[in-house]
Amino acid sequence: MTKRCSWRGICAGLITSAMFIWMPYGVAAEKLIWLVRDLAPLTMHDGPNKDKGLIDHLLPLLIANMPQYEHVIQRVNRARALQMLEGSELACDPMLVWNPARASRIIFSNPILGLRSNGLAIRRSDQALIAPFVQDQAIDLPAMLSAQAIQLGVVGKRSYGVWIDDQLSKSPSKPLVFHYGSDALGSLLQMQQAGRLPTLLGYWPEIEAKAKQHGLATEELAFYSILGAPTHQTIYAGCNKTPKGQKAINEINAVLESLPADALTSPQTYWTNPGQAEGEQTLTPSGAQRLSVP
Repeated sequence: MTKRCSWRGICAGLITSAMFIWMPYGVAAEKLIWLVRDLAPLTMHDGPNKDKGLIDHLLPLLIANMPQYEHVIQRVNRARALQMLEGSELACDPMLVWNPARASRIIFSNPILGLRSNGLAIRRSDQALIAPFVQDQAIDLPAMLSAQAIQLGVVGKRSYGVWIDDQLSKSPSKPLVFHYGSDALGSLLQMQQAGRLPTLLGYWPEIEAKAKQHGLATEELAFYSILGAPTHQTIYAGCNKTPKGQKAINEINAVLESLPADALTSPQTYWTNPGQAEGEQTLTPSGAQRLSVP
């Protein structure tokens, strides 16, 4: 009886030791929060094109190739995403635009892909308002802002690229209308449709998709590139500027480098359909990597 009890005790001890050794490996995996928002052509959360965005396609590939983390996808607006990226909990955003202010607080990956840059949308019926500021089918944004006669809708805390950001920062406050909501662009489009906001900034596929979600007629909108701004915008992933964030970025870069050149061919083809607007054209991932990094 004593031997049996002793043997049971030894077995129990071995099992307990085994649990102590192996359980933490599964239970204590580092949690990585992926911060995303509805922003075509990168992500699509609703409508007929749901989950057909470029990052919608890429993010599962990143997750599958980073099994050492417990992955959590969290939908947040731009302001909240930046707040979390500056926090202590490990978080990464797979759809960031680089600018100097962000680079001081966030670690950026290698370039992921490039998009046609943000532009200005206006109702066709209102095009006469911006006629004095149009040159070669592009809008002279600094001149328009300096005139202070036309309001421009922008999403709060969003970067539209270094060049455009610089013009917005120099602008008088009067013409700028900021929106910080979870559906900021949708709200700005509704304001525009109601005649309360003449112009707004965004990517054309984003504007088109969001307008359709709200039942707005995209054929009533005109889209202008920004005079003097780069024609393409590079998209990066970014993580907290901490040792854990740096480690995650290193691993993200390793995955990006290991992906085949045609990893995003299908969604790229979808978003570069010749029948779609010029503003929707995108670069291949390899093409984005050849863009100059700010």
